[in-house]
Amino acid sequence: MKRGRKNSEANNSSSEEEIGGESKKQKITDEESTEISLSPDWGNLLPDIILQVFQYLPLLDRAHASQVCRRWNQVFHMPDLWRCFEFELNQPATSYLRATHPELINQIIKRHSNHLQYVSFKVDSSKESAEAACDILSQLVNCSLKTLGLISTARPSFMDLPKSHFISALIVVFVNSKSLSSLKIDDTPVDDPSLKVLVANNSDTLKLLKMSSCPYVSPAGILCVADHCHGLRELALNYHLLSDELLLALSSEKHVRLEHLRIDVVSENPGQTHFHTIQKSSWDAFIKHSPKVNLVMYFFLYEEEFDPFFRYETPVTHLYFGRSVSKDVLGRVGMTCPRLVELVVCANGLRPLDEELIRIAERCKNLSAIGLGECEVSCSAFVEFVKMCGGRLSQLSIMEEVLIPDQKYSLEQIHWEVSKHLGRVWFPDMMPTW
Repeated sequence: MKRGRKNSEANNSSSEEEIGGESKKQKITDEESTEISLSPDWGNLLPDIILQVFQYLPLLDRAHASQVCRRWNQVFHMPDLWRCFEFELNQPATSYLRATHPELINQIIKRHSNHLQYVSFKVDSSKESAEAACDILSQLVNCSLKTLGLISTARPSFMDLPKSHFISALIVVFVNSKSLSSLKIDDTPVDDPSLKVLVANNSDTLKLLKMSSCPYVSPAGILCVADHCHGLRELALNYHLLSDELLLALSSEKHVRLEHLRIDVVSENPGQTHFHTIQKSSWDAFIKHSPKVNLVMYFFLYEEEFDPFFRYETPVTHLYFGRSVSKDVLGRVGMTCPRLVELVVCANGLRPLDEELIRIAERCKNLSAIGLGECEVSCSAFVEFVKMCGGRLSQLSIMEEVLIPDQKYSLEQIHWEVSKHLGRVWFPDMMPTW
């Protein structure tokens, strides 16, 4: 009886252990299934979500991700993913930047060229990279681009190419793209005949044209663009292309109001470059037609070359002096630039600019940003300048060595005084920020 009871108890105990073990296993299995059900099913994400993720990935990472599963690969080839693309063309010997792999370029041209709409090329200083860009452009025969940008990250390598080779590649895009709205072709050998092709095929849609440092374009070539592209809103060019006729064409009743005009005034041959004068009546007509236009002028001239400028009222809003500029020129700026919003003087010399700054503060009522480097201003004059401009100075970038202590203010005191008039904490810059 006792032996039977013991056997019965043993059997019951082993049964309980088996039941307990099975329940533990079941509990673990339930926990694992819960974890699995809570973890995202990456393979079954909605295509729109995968598309948004892919748009943030570099091209090489995007290509690797497309190999994860069939759905991701399908999204990789969706047209929406290829509307905006930047070709990075760099040679390992001349650049440390990552380049778009040649095989990927071939796949893009083969399978997605007809999807491309917003395209840019970033090339390094090598001629080989510029040639590669032209080869790609010449193959874009089935696409209709809306924007095209040719960007030289170092020296202008497109200028090293045979002019005919570059022009023939560019014309492929001009002819096949019937809706170009934005074109950035700075530092390229584009010429007047190619601009005529651009106008013939894209005059109704072109809104932005940037073509600074294009030596083969004449004033007549850019005038042709202005005469036919009445929707043009932004234009960037060198001063030698600016003319009274161009300003009047941009001021015609047919033309929309220009929003942004950038002019680079660069001395090609120091001391030998002749700069023409734009008539005041042309500027007046231009501003009457486009009263809110931002007129940006970059000056890279030597002192003796400034004579034609700022002799009468000039409607410039943003003014940058990349080389040393004299006190006389800055004095004329204060007298002739009432629309000035931003002023940057990279260098001046050892003669204090006290009077010039005060005059600018008095007459340029819209001035809200100023940068000064490698010039001199007394602390008293600088405080007076800030006091006159007041809180409208949203950007005040002044190198510490620009400020000269005087009897009224030391460098330690000027920080507090300027901060008081600005209504915010201000310190001089140790490095230029413009």
